Amino acid sequence: MPRRKNPQPRRRQHASVIDDEDVVQDTVGSRETTSGTEETQPRKRVRWGGGLETQDEDEDEEEEESSSCVEREKKYLSGRVACAYYDPVTFTMYVLEDTPENQHFDLTKAFLEQASPDVVLTSSKADDNCMDVLRDHMDGSGGTFQVRPHKNFIPNKGRERLLSLRLLSELPAMCASDSMSEVSSTSEARNAYDFMRRRREVGGDPTTQKWNASVRLANFASVDNSPLCLGSIGALLDYLTRARAVSELEDEGVGGLEIRDIKPLPLFHTMQINADALFSLQIFEDENHASIHSDKTKEGLSLFGILNSTKTTLGRALMREWFLRPSMSLEVINARHDAVQSLLRPDNIASRLAMHSHLNGMKNIPRILVAMKTGRAKVSDWQGLVKFAFHALLLRDSLSELNQASHVEIVRRLLAVLEVVRLREIGNVVNETIDWEESTNAGRVCVRARVDDELDNLKHIYNGIDAVLSKVAEQVSATIPLDYTPSLNVVYFPQLGFLVCVPMKEEWKSEEGIQVLEGWSFQVKIAVQMPHRFKPHYLADMDTHIGDLHPAIVDREIEIVQILQEKILVHEKAINHACDVCAELDCLISFAQASQSYDYRRPRMTQDNVIDIKQGRHPLQEIVVDTFVPNDTYLVGGADTDVTVENDDDDSDMEDERQYVKNSIMVCTGANACGKSVYLKQIALIQYMAQVILTRVQTRESVSRVQSAFMIDLNQVSLALRNSTERSLILLDEFGKGTLPTDGAGLFCGVLKHLLERGPRCPKVIATTHFHDVFQNELLSPHRLPVTFVHMQVLLASGTGNISVNSDGSADASDDEGVQIGPGEKITYLYKVANGYSLHSHAITCAELFGIPKRVTSRAKYVCELLARHEICQLLDEDMTDGERQELEEAEEVCRKFLAWDLTPASVTSHQGSVRDALAEILDRPMHD
Repeated sequence: MPRRKNPQPRRRQHASVIDDEDVVQDTVGSRETTSGTEETQPRKRVRWGGGLETQDEDEDEEEEESSSCVEREKKYLSGRVACAYYDPVTFTMYVLEDTPENQHFDLTKAFLEQASPDVVLTSSKADDNCMDVLRDHMDGSGGTFQVRPHKNFIPNKGRERLLSLRLLSELPAMCASDSMSEVSSTSEARNAYDFMRRRREVGGDPTTQKWNASVRLANFASVDNSPLCLGSIGALLDYLTRARAVSELEDEGVGGLEIRDIKPLPLFHTMQINADALFSLQIFEDENHASIHSDKTKEGLSLFGILNSTKTTLGRALMREWFLRPSMSLEVINARHDAVQSLLRPDNIASRLAMHSHLNGMKNIPRILVAMKTGRAKVSDWQGLVKFAFHALLLRDSLSELNQASHVEIVRRLLAVLEVVRLREIGNVVNETIDWEESTNAGRVCVRARVDDELDNLKHIYNGIDAVLSKVAEQVSATIPLDYTPSLNVVYFPQLGFLVCVPMKEEWKSEEGIQVLEGWSFQVKIAVQMPHRFKPHYLADMDTHIGDLHPAIVDREIEIVQILQEKILVHEKAINHACDVCAELDCLISFAQASQSYDYRRPRMTQDNVIDIKQGRHPLQEIVVDTFVPNDTYLVGGADTDVTVENDDDDSDMEDERQYVKNSIMVCTGANACGKSVYLKQIALIQYMAQVILTRVQTRESVSRVQSAFMIDLNQVSLALRNSTERSLILLDEFGKGTLPTDGAGLFCGVLKHLLERGPRCPKVIATTHFHDVFQNELLSPHRLPVTFVHMQVLLASGTGNISVNSDGSADASDDEGVQIGPGEKITYLYKVANGYSLHSHAITCAELFGIPKRVTSRAKYVCELLARHEICQLLDEDMTDGERQELEEAEEVCRKFLAWDLTPASVTSHQGSVRDALAEILDRPMHD
């Protein structure tokens, strides 16, 4: 453990914070004892969803509310989680952006296992199920679990604390010693403005520091669009600040914390891919609803959209989770590939379609079980449970019909979890208990006949009550006066019992009011014109003897359904596990259908740091164009790596042809910027499930961001350089544009050379550029650097019908001199990658195709030729008159004579006459006295 500057022992805080959409908060820390006498030290904390606090904090402090904070619905199928983690050894903070979390809290459990916290704190607004997960983990590890207030996890406060760090607010180029010496050398400031200016030079302008921090934040982590992560970071910094003030007796605020770096949190066996990469590669694409009055979205043209044909709610959620956190485990990936390959067999297609149809009949069973436990299960929920048991049995039969699938892991797991006895028992007991027809008519769960004798007796009385009421009505009519009412009815109301319904009489509308017979009691008046309800004493006797039938029936049915629920919930764990495996099968069937529809091939996974693609295609581009041209790619990670690749085909020419690409960095040049961008994204999408991807393919601009488009590009490249490893894949699409060409080209070369200097730890890099000057003057020479140069082929057709292909096979730019661009020529982009670099962008030909006038393109071509020959000054001679041109020629002649004059001392002294005379003679000017 490194020591601090002061000699006394001090506590190190090792903390991590996790935040979810329900603001689940936690804090992780480590305990440390000092040598010598033992002393009590505060324990570290992990705050799930917020920050870190000391236990001495006043619990009764008034909670701060933010108008921008909105209470989120506690649904973990759509919930999100974020975290922050502090390493006291390297003084590094690790952050995890807002990420969707599933109902099993797998991401939360993975972080807890990876961080091994001593103390876990959670928000008072955290989800109860998440609290159970945290409590169980801490009980098993011997740690402490506490519930803390929610007030420290406001994202705006977290952002302010984060921007106050010296790591972000102070630029490294500023030299404090020089500023101090400058201030000390001046005896006194002459005015207040000069004083404030020098004070800002020493301490820094707070506004400028905050602006610098907001700009540099994206260099370390993309958390601007992650409110949960910002809340976690803010709470973590708040706790570290308080803990440092208590242990070191120094209160310098957040700016006094020693944090040297901020990095994304890498989770084991999970691909590291940020939100910018997901957006650039079009993994997800949300389209707005057609109606402007709806805020709902739908999946547009995206990789998830073309691969997702799942039938179940759990299947869709699981597939989205796979896309957001792809597995890096070869065992898991190969198991999925085996399943897809088995489902693609021609003799298994019918079984696959049948299984997908059975999955379509399965509802969200975990949600139904939760509704049962809370007593809110509806008739549709019970029907969904029976359908699940029915379709699960049919699904098991379809699994047994698969050919050569005994080795597939998902098949073995499904056959194990779909137990025939259990499923039949569940289906039979529900179907034999619930009366579906009566339940549908009544709008509640009703029980069948012959299930309970007491219930059957109550229903028998209730169903025959019409005849009883008719007899009672006849008896009542015989006992009342003839002039009291011409008609009456005896009715039964649940909760009110048996009543006599008498029509409203005109005299009852007077001041005397309603006349009540002796032995009767007035019960209720619904409306003036509606009949009034009375209860004679003998109907009260019926209430006593017969009872309130309807509530008694409902209560008894509730008791029977409760017993049925207890029988079902015994199998809750097994049912949920079966649903999870069925969701995985749903995703794999979707992959198989997409593979069959788009003619995908199974990749061969390997631990070697190699990308070897044959006839690769862009999964999105090929479905929106008439013709798509596939391309090969072969790239080896590590600049000094030499990997031997097995060639399945006995084609030595192909192996020799691909020798030129055995490098870590590939640069694509020349024309067809669209084709180069498609080529980059194609490689990334193909490697999506196998490699870590960090991209700078597309700039995400927003008026709410302080950075310009070029600054956003720099942030993305900085993030990639900081976090890339030798197994990473970095895509750079036209990096350097948006600023001066010289500066952009310099940055482009600097990034590539920085990566090459890593040697064996150089990541795999594919870059495209239009900076053709960097290939001259040996700036990026293929003869000196291990860089592979390729370009996109272009087909040129002249007006005479001659066709030539721009295919720069070597690094010499003179190879393209035979390709002349005439006025009648047209250009066709072939989208085919070829060896070598190209110095032609064919922009003039492309401009002609899109309607730019000939005089403009001819002028542009002439200027380009002058620039290539470094004769741009000829443009100044075009508008000169004959007299001006003659005068310029004479001046040039004079300059040449003057420059040719020998000014050595011997030559000057040997000349007869004065120097002035010699100058006049050389310049052919008359001599004057």
